[in-house]
Amino acid sequence: MNLPNLLTLSRIPLTFATVLLVYSEWAGAATAALVLFVFCGLTDWLDGYLARKHGIVSSFGIFMDALTDKIFVLGVMVAVTDAGLILAKSHFVAVLMFLLVLTREFVITGMRLVAALQGVVIAAEKGGKLKTIMQIVALGAFLFVPILQNDLPRVVSWDTTLAASLFHYLAFGMYTVAVVLTVWSGCTYLVKYRHVFAEKKP
Repeated sequence: MNLPNLLTLSRIPLTFATVLLVYSEWAGAATAALVLFVFCGLTDWLDGYLARKHGIVSSFGIFMDALTDKIFVLGVMVAVTDAGLILAKSHFVAVLMFLLVLTREFVITGMRLVAALQGVVIAAEKGGKLKTIMQIVALGAFLFVPILQNDLPRVVSWDTTLAASLFHYLAFGMYTVAVVLTVWSGCTYLVKYRHVFAEKKP
C-alpha cells in the first residue's frame, strides 16, 4: 500500500468525520467541518500528483480514487441537505436536487461498467470535471455559512447575519449551477457513448 493509495482511502473516514461535524453543535464545529472538507479536497489532488510523479499509477488507485470521490461528495451532499443548509424551509427541493445528482452518478457508473465489459474505456471529460469542481465549491460555500452564523460572532463583535444570508444565496446559486452541469454532463456521456448499450458495437 503506497502513499497515494493511503491518501485516497483516507477520504472515506475523513468524509464520515466531516459529516459528524456538520451535525455537531459545539463551538468551532462548523469551522472544523470546513477545514476537514478542504483537506479532503486537497487529498484528491495530492494522491494523483504523487502517483504520477513517482510512476506508481495503478488500476486499483484509479478505481478507488473515483469511488472515494463519489463517497466524499455525495456523503457531504447528503449531510448538508438533511441538516437544512441548502434550503431550511424546503427539504423537497433540496432532496430533488440531490436525487438528480445521485441518479446521474449511478447511471454513468453503470454505463462505465457496461463499457468496461466491452473493452471500452470512458475517460473523464471536461464537463464531468467541471461539475465536480462546482459541486465541491458549492458544498464548501454551504459549510461556510454556519461559520458566519455561529463561529465568527464568537470572536468578533460584528453582526454577520446579512453576510451569512448573502453567502447562502451565493452558495445556492453555485449549487444550482452544479446540479445543472451534473445533469448536462450525464446526458453528454449518454449520447456520446450510447453505443455501449447497443447489442452490436458500431
